[in-house]
Amino acid sequence: MNVLAALRPTDSERGAEEEGAQVPEGGAGELNSWNGSSTAAELTTLEAAQSDRAQETRRFPVSPVAETGGGPLGLYIHIPFCARKCPYCDFNTYARLEPLYEAYSEALCRELGRWAARLDGRTVHTVFVGGGTPTVLSSGQLRRILELVHDRFALAADVEVSCEANPGIEDRGQFALLHSLGVNRLSMGVQSFQEEELAFLGRIHDAKDALRGYEAARDAGFTNINLDFMFGLPQQSVEAWNDSLDRALELAPRHISLYSLIVEPDTPLAHWVETGQTPAPDDDAAAEMYETAMTRLGAAGYAQYEVSNWARGAGFACRHNLVYWRNQEWVGVGPGAHSHLRFPTRLRGESSGDLPILSGDPVDGVTGSGGPAVAVRWSNRKGVQGYIKRVDADESPVDFHEKISAEVSMGETMMLGLRLVREGVPFARFEAMHGVPLRAAFGPSLDRLQEQGLLESDRERVHLTPRGLLVGNRVFSEFVA
Repeated sequence: MNVLAALRPTDSERGAEEEGAQVPEGGAGELNSWNGSSTAAELTTLEAAQSDRAQETRRFPVSPVAETGGGPLGLYIHIPFCARKCPYCDFNTYARLEPLYEAYSEALCRELGRWAARLDGRTVHTVFVGGGTPTVLSSGQLRRILELVHDRFALAADVEVSCEANPGIEDRGQFALLHSLGVNRLSMGVQSFQEEELAFLGRIHDAKDALRGYEAARDAGFTNINLDFMFGLPQQSVEAWNDSLDRALELAPRHISLYSLIVEPDTPLAHWVETGQTPAPDDDAAAEMYETAMTRLGAAGYAQYEVSNWARGAGFACRHNLVYWRNQEWVGVGPGAHSHLRFPTRLRGESSGDLPILSGDPVDGVTGSGGPAVAVRWSNRKGVQGYIKRVDADESPVDFHEKISAEVSMGETMMLGLRLVREGVPFARFEAMHGVPLRAAFGPSLDRLQEQGLLESDRERVHLTPRGLLVGNRVFSEFVA
């Protein structure tokens, strides 16, 4: 039995690989090292060998993009730095790059300012500062970034502003700083309360640090706190998993996220498994832990609203992640960050199937017409120094972009929406988004999956069954290649 793999949508730099899109040369593996310890000097040498492929100057575009399809808009801000890179992590993050923190913060603020101008007053409903570990930045750097967001963007009155934090943070005053700067939701990567598991995962904190970090965040005024945990670790016992759940439930945070450990290619963990230094995760054991967690969290008053996420009380589901799961719109800034916008328009050159590149602008060439919205996504280059160089030169940091076909967009709406275990995919929302009734698009697949007991539907929506929840990837394969 394979428990459904958990997707962390805030790690938007992973999107191109997961969605089957082409990754430009120098993309997925750019500047990554197993020990996550590339120095600034090493990065200078590496990036010097990776000269820009574009011969023309890619000026940062200035035309407004406020004429998008409306609805909730999210803003993702990527901080690609960590105190230490964990052995299982394949995200676009780097350790030991402290000399670049200030230059990066300045470049990030420049890109943010340009997007504030381009969005031209369009309301931003959610902000997520992720990474990496945003709290490795100095108080001054965090202040500049967050003050710019509040000063330059048109934030909704009830905007959700989330920030990821390591519970081993040394400067507890940063929690108070984040709270004073408008962050109203904190996500802490506890991962486990077992010392041996934390050591295996390469975390910089221990169980006592995690407890102290949570209390420090509460003392700073945070009431909306998420705690992340991992299960399915090699040789992890159900008893140890239950002990971590016991301690989490004693803290009673408003939100809990549970992620199954995945052995990602080209990571130290993958090397350990391939060479027999550690056993591969056991899928059946992971499924048992997942089902145990579902039962225990439900009994404790937590509502599971997504495959990997539980909230206690109304209004505590992560609204930013709901933007991803509903296949809505977001802008990502920083190296490797992905963006996704919908336009109630057509694109010039549509017959060629290619999105035109004009000055490196992924949304240039949009002209008005009727019909269903056109979805466009793009991503920034991944290397930190290459990103800084482009932004400082007033060039677009975009390295990849595509117009998403109607068929792919509909399939992604199904794949993402079915992760919402209660909400599922509402028929009305699907048709409003794509201009096609859901059953007209996927009738045979829906019938087949319902006959197999993996999906069920009512008059308003289609969603996973409890059995389908455990084999979600099998369900998703019906909708995406």
